[in-house]
Amino acid sequence: MRRRGAATLLMVSMAASLLAGCGAKESSQPTTAAVQDTKAAESKTAEKEETEKTAEATVFPKGTVTFYMNGNPQYRQQYFETWLDNHRDIAPEVSVEFVQVESNADAREKITMTSLAGAVEDLPDAVFLDRLNLMDLVQAGLLVDETDFLEPFVEKMVDGAVTDGMVSGRMYGLPDSVRPQLLMYNKEIFDKYGVDPEQMSTMDGYIEAGRQLKEKSSGEVYLSWIGSNNMTWKCWGRRGLMPQANAKVWDDDGNVIIGSDEGTKTALGALDTMYSEGLLMRVEMYDPALYDAVNSQKIATFDIGAYWDEFMRQNCQAVAGQWRIMSAPVFDSAGRAGAPVSSYLCVLEKGKDGVYKELVEQMWKDFTFDKESKEAWVKSMEEQNAPYTNPISLELLEDDFWKEPSDYYGGQSFREWEALTLKNGADNMVVTPQDAEGDEIISAEIEKYVAGDQTMEEAIANMDKNLKAKIGKAEIVK
Repeated sequence: MRRRGAATLLMVSMAASLLAGCGAKESSQPTTAAVQDTKAAESKTAEKEETEKTAEATVFPKGTVTFYMNGNPQYRQQYFETWLDNHRDIAPEVSVEFVQVESNADAREKITMTSLAGAVEDLPDAVFLDRLNLMDLVQAGLLVDETDFLEPFVEKMVDGAVTDGMVSGRMYGLPDSVRPQLLMYNKEIFDKYGVDPEQMSTMDGYIEAGRQLKEKSSGEVYLSWIGSNNMTWKCWGRRGLMPQANAKVWDDDGNVIIGSDEGTKTALGALDTMYSEGLLMRVEMYDPALYDAVNSQKIATFDIGAYWDEFMRQNCQAVAGQWRIMSAPVFDSAGRAGAPVSSYLCVLEKGKDGVYKELVEQMWKDFTFDKESKEAWVKSMEEQNAPYTNPISLELLEDDFWKEPSDYYGGQSFREWEALTLKNGADNMVVTPQDAEGDEIISAEIEKYVAGDQTMEEAIANMDKNLKAKIGKAEIVK
């Protein structure tokens, strides 16, 4: 099978600056070098187009393209099944299988163990990953370097789409989604108690809105939630307040600094204020009790990732039409909204068994940039009340389809606001190979705090102490 050649865009500069004396004339004819450069560029473009045509004309052998994915992979499988049905000229006897995994970490562990067992033929062809698990598999030499394939598409995607899929300057992840942290709030609750939601543009205003809701509802309404398991650190910490406050676990050299970091004190201090003042209902994320609280108008907001939309639509139809979207609140000290969360489709390095690499790339390309197939799939997802994400294609985002109003959000366009809330996004926290273990250490201290076994100050001090004792120093991978 032929591998797709590297496609490099050659930028030709035709402008020449002349340092001329009095009365000098500027030539209107292109220089010989410019003409040669233009011909070279045209030749490169023609070569690139011919390479792409050859790749697209490749007929792939009979078999099954296998993907690992967590969440609800059956819905993504529907897109790829339709894609294959429409491309039987190049994949006449190819089928697709999505294997559900518990998490990105579970996918990484399964792939690692299969590789260590020497069963390369049993590896999936591709896997959906976040940065932490992508980095681990890159270091193990298990992911294909997609730099040459991706370079022509980078400027066609939203800012930062490829960033978290890069290791040591090379691209290993085909960007699948870039989803913002945003603020969801129940407008009917705010109207009922006369609380202005606009004040929630800042973290101080967000907390003040919680106080007003608690007072005016006689304690019946909570600003949001807090749980006793690792989801509190994951949602409120790593993906929420910590990047919003520019907090750090490690310094630039990998040393533990969470105990002295001012951003950490700001972020977890805000969580402490909300919880200690009774503004957060103690209930577990994804638990039926949480959905019951939302449906009975007991929880007013979620400062959370855009992925939460699918869980709201699936489990909280009693309050459909009441919810609205705005940007995540900013800390005055940092001035940045929530950090986006990126997901990547990664092709496994399978040597001679990797016969579907180019096919996966073509499927990704159409899912990312093809307007007709993407819109048809999204409409099907809405009919099934199933999850989908905004496109990362700048061209697709400009289409009116991605600005259509949503009944669930009272006529507000969730799709449009998902794109808008990417603006002024905070930088994600630095991710290191030690963060899987580090997150367990940090989460354990948060859980003890929620249980009432220690103060937040003690929790932060214990995070610092235990990270230093159990990990010592993290490896900073650029």
